Amino acid sequence: MGTRHAPAAHERSTRRAQQPIEQDATEYGSPRTVGDVMTQTVVALGREADFKRIVQTMREWNVSALPVLEGDGRVIGVVSEADLLPKEEWHTQASSLHHSYAYSEKLAKAAGGTAADLMTAPAVTVHPEALVSEAARVMAEKRVKRLPVTDADGSLRGIISRSDVLSIFLRPDEEIAKEIQDSILDPMAETLGEVRVAVRDGVVTLYGDLGDSHFVPLVVRSVLSVEGVVNVHFAV
Repeated sequence: MGTRHAPAAHERSTRRAQQPIEQDATEYGSPRTVGDVMTQTVVALGREADFKRIVQTMREWNVSALPVLEGDGRVIGVVSEADLLPKEEWHTQASSLHHSYAYSEKLAKAAGGTAADLMTAPAVTVHPEALVSEAARVMAEKRVKRLPVTDADGSLRGIISRSDVLSIFLRPDEEIAKEIQDSILDPMAETLGEVRVAVRDGVVTLYGDLGDSHFVPLVVRSVLSVEGVVNVHFAV
């Protein structure tokens, strides 16, 4: 699938990422990678995009942050609503900007007029081959709501948001049950004995005799590692 461009009504500073080859939605594959769940069509800005264009693009596409690109699509930063707020903050008479460590940075943001001036750089990104769990960890550590997805050259491939990460919990119950049975319970059958599995709304219930209680924590950890699992219960 080739590159799709933003509508002509947008300036050249607004681009969309190249769309990777689509995968069969029925083929889940666990564990899932960022490339499996990312949003493939992304609105992005060139470094020359002005302040008003940034605000207009955010509002039109209902997003709170935009990747900033240069050249043939390499991600050089991200401009977010938080990067834009200092300009309004500076306008208020009761400004909360103080002569502190953060003052010079906020002043620079307030004076900024283009995406290059306003963006946070370098951008925190993730590769398509990374696991969804890794993307979730980076989001939590960096306190960001979304991550640009880039290839080895730093070119934009898509974007992954918190809602994309949480989409793994929409996995069908029957798929979860089959993976638990095939990859956990069957290989441990001689150790655990006869154990059956049922899944409802992502909650796993194990039926039967687990045998040695020392194996229970191992089974729980293994089942919880299966994508889409919300919780684990025992019914013996």
